[in-house]
Amino acid sequence: MPAQLLDRPERRLPAAPRLWIPKHVLVTRAAADLPHTAEILRRVEAAGVDDVRILPADRLPTAPKGESEREAYARAKATMAVVVAPPSALKPQPIPPSADWRLDLARGCPAHCQYCYLAGSLSGAPITRVHANLDEVLAPIASLTGTGSVTTGDALRGGEGTTFELSCYTDPLGIEHLTGSLAAAIAQVGTGRHGDGASLRFTTKFDAVEPLLALPHGGRTRIRFSLNAAEVERFEGGTARMPARIEALRRVAEAGYPVGLTIAPVMPVDGWQESYGRLLDDVAAALAGIPALDLTAEVITHRFTPSSKQVLEGWYPRTKLEMDESVRSVKRSKFGGVKYVYPKGTMADLRSWFEREVPGRVPGARLLYST
Repeated sequence: MPAQLLDRPERRLPAAPRLWIPKHVLVTRAAADLPHTAEILRRVEAAGVDDVRILPADRLPTAPKGESEREAYARAKATMAVVVAPPSALKPQPIPPSADWRLDLARGCPAHCQYCYLAGSLSGAPITRVHANLDEVLAPIASLTGTGSVTTGDALRGGEGTTFELSCYTDPLGIEHLTGSLAAAIAQVGTGRHGDGASLRFTTKFDAVEPLLALPHGGRTRIRFSLNAAEVERFEGGTARMPARIEALRRVAEAGYPVGLTIAPVMPVDGWQESYGRLLDDVAAALAGIPALDLTAEVITHRFTPSSKQVLEGWYPRTKLEMDESVRSVKRSKFGGVKYVYPKGTMADLRSWFEREVPGRVPGARLLYST
């Protein structure tokens, strides 16, 4: 046996990932005959879902009368709908500071994060809606390559080409075992089906990466893992635990994918420097020795809006998540929208710490932004 293999620390095989299995799958009339729907239904059947209904129309059923907000939430989160993305969802939008453009493989997420960024931004019940017209969703890549205001032409990030974010309104890995949409997108872009100069990126809180490892990704998809301190992880129900995410990060990096850390939402919990320091050290240990590692980091502090707070308190009435406007600062968008962020001094402390510690503790990591 070669000496270098004798020196390599033994790693246990990763535990089988915990996969989300919906109780109910609904298929709209418009989606029923599309080719990708057949693949989704094959996967749904293999997963053992018993309640699969083909709807007579394109409107999803409304909530039963008398159902409480909490009951409606539970039912919706146990439901996956296969739908056709409407024309409005087929027109990619800019999404700074992450990527040039946004593409939506789905809308909605099976996780139960008590700070959920989708609360208040997606209308209707939190059903996970999977887009069956996948070819139409991916079609704009070719025409938009070479355009954009985030990575296209940027001196620091130009090597990524024109970037397309897949996880704005969903966690695509969390539903991949049921859809196959993510693998199809990665392979299409990786083999140049949509031309050269484009790349995909997505963030996940799940760890079922095995189906992605052997794909012909061509280095054109950056897989980022949403990581956090242990004190914040407790707000992330239904997701892979932090060690499993870090192990999955290592595995996709070994498979040659560009990778990333999405450290979010950062919260200044007691002893936050030590907690986030341990997290960065764990990442550094997992990625040590991987050749040609391409690693980025994005740091996003916790914030909420009045509407998201109202929705989240309805979904999680016993949450211990801090959403107290009196200890926050108001940040207004150019359209007059309100977000509650940490006070200026706290934000400065968090930003300076991560700007120093990310590259200091994780060799080779490039911090793209801290917000």
